[in-house]
Amino acid sequence: MDLSLVIPCYNEGFRIADTIDTVTAYLRRLGKSYEIIIVDDGSGDDTLAKAKSKAEGRDDIKIITYTPNRGKGNAVREGVLAAEGELIAFTDADLSAPIEEMDKLLSAIDEGAAVAIGSRAVAHSEIVVHQPLYREIGGKCLNLIIQLFAVPGIRDTQCGFKIFRGAPAKRIFAGSFIDGWGFDIEVLYLARRMGLRIDEIPVRWSHGEGSKISPFRAGLQVLKDILRMRLHVYDERTKGNI
Repeated sequence: MDLSLVIPCYNEGFRIADTIDTVTAYLRRLGKSYEIIIVDDGSGDDTLAKAKSKAEGRDDIKIITYTPNRGKGNAVREGVLAAEGELIAFTDADLSAPIEEMDKLLSAIDEGAAVAIGSRAVAHSEIVVHQPLYREIGGKCLNLIIQLFAVPGIRDTQCGFKIFRGAPAKRIFAGSFIDGWGFDIEVLYLARRMGLRIDEIPVRWSHGEGSKISPFRAGLQVLKDILRMRLHVYDERTKGNI
């Protein structure tokens, strides 16, 4: 398997079918062997039914489901640990970064990166539809704290569009424990701890309608997650180069 694409979902019934169609068309054009892993994070709508309908008769879609809702970090972890690809990527169900932007991340991997992350904050990124101003200002302030206490030099940890080489991804996610919005920071922190090369890649991005994130609550949760992460004693899986 060349590529596994994980899509965490929580109450995405209104768009998951279209998302699956879009990513399938892209992956088929890519010319690699692939699997799409839909992780239903305890949705209360018809996300699971819509995903199962799309998966019927196909062997390129894997569905993971559980209840209750445990958070995006847990959903991505479940998907990564079930993945079989030499490369493992994840993207948000709203495709805020168009799936075609994956070409840029794959190029970074081809050029030697172990982790390539989409970014809205580096030169040549393009924000087509901005978030409300208060979200953008809050996000920038939060990133200053993230850089200070967790991953210096990474300007956008929270863009939900990342790709990893498979072996280090398994080690990173197996050793992680953050289930909420701070999971992106944790996995990048662990990648740094393991001495892996992380490339931050400018992508095209649009604010998605129907966001379930409360910026204030999410910001507080991320700060708590950083503190928990810095106090946590990680095991040997997250040490040393690969």
